[in-house]
Amino acid sequence: MARSPVANLLPADSATLSVVDWWPLRAVLLVASAALAAGLVWRARHRLARVALSSLVVVLVLLNVLLAVNAYYGYFLTLGQAFGFGGPDQSMALLRNRREPPKDGVVVAVHIPGRTSHFEGRDARVYVPPAWFAHPRPRLPVIEMLHGVPGAPTDWVEPAAGKLAADQWAAAHGGVAPIMIMPDVNGGTLDDTECVNSDRGQAETYLTQDVPNFVQSRFFTQPPGKEWGIAGLSEGGSCSLMLGLRHPNLYNTVADYGGLLGPRDGQDNDPGDTADVFFGGSQQAFDAHEPATLLRTRKYPGMHVYFGVGSEDPQPIDAQNALSDLARRSGIDVRTEVLPGRDHTFDTWRDLFAVSAPWLNEQLGLAPNRQVLSTGPRRDGGGHPGR
Repeated sequence: MARSPVANLLPADSATLSVVDWWPLRAVLLVASAALAAGLVWRARHRLARVALSSLVVVLVLLNVLLAVNAYYGYFLTLGQAFGFGGPDQSMALLRNRREPPKDGVVVAVHIPGRTSHFEGRDARVYVPPAWFAHPRPRLPVIEMLHGVPGAPTDWVEPAAGKLAADQWAAAHGGVAPIMIMPDVNGGTLDDTECVNSDRGQAETYLTQDVPNFVQSRFFTQPPGKEWGIAGLSEGGSCSLMLGLRHPNLYNTVADYGGLLGPRDGQDNDPGDTADVFFGGSQQAFDAHEPATLLRTRKYPGMHVYFGVGSEDPQPIDAQNALSDLARRSGIDVRTEVLPGRDHTFDTWRDLFAVSAPWLNEQLGLAPNRQVLSTGPRRDGGGHPGR
């Protein structure tokens, strides 16, 4: 898409300013501007001034009407789209320009800037279901889906095959499914942030502020809360539980596939040097991010958590057994799954997500799926060397 000449006159940061999420401000500005202009019209002594101010009122009214219509139908989600910005808006422009809903969901690459966190993440992947392309555009629920280490945002597309499960759900529900945002949690394939704020990057702020703000402004979604979930595999699983417990106002539903007890500087549940590496040696800061401690000291009524693991994956099994019991005691609605003969592999996480998807979607406000999801034939391999 060609860049509009008008775009050259706008600051680059304006590309991500939402034009759908601030309608109350528009209404207030409209009333205030109209009242001010009307008062000036009556007081103006010169006919030319009255004409100019009257024209301003008309322009403001028309502009706000257009903004209201756009907010309802979701034609342009950001200022950048409206004025033809390229770059980060390009994939969104391609989505918006589709004339008919696709048969299956669409996965696009988007860059999510760390405006608050200054975290440098790789391009995220976003699954957009067919229903998103309808007019008026529906406000869909969201699942943040976190990868492990070593890993990348594309892990949830392939080989974990999250798109397959989402497409199967959408096909059985008129194209409706959650928007799945797959952000970068580490900044590099071999990097490890454990999704906390540390010397390795402000990953927690990125995932709980920058990513939700971006998703709402670009994809016209439900706001964080009851209709938002967070899910992850391996490191992303323990991250999802930790972030969900620390930010229950953002995520009502959590899915932990093969995660450990919490943030760890290693491959097992032993805390080891985690407090030193990620929390500057502060035991208090470590405890504030430790799911077991959070579950013992807080209550989470109304939250839903799914734990899934392979039977041959001993460290995550120990974590699931300990944390699921604590979660129930804290008031959480808990579901657990153990796949026989499976270990720490993408095949395991693929099948766990497919099995859990109907339950997850129901918690996010979508109709329960009455059709059994097929996880497809099991592939050989699929091993994951880390967490």
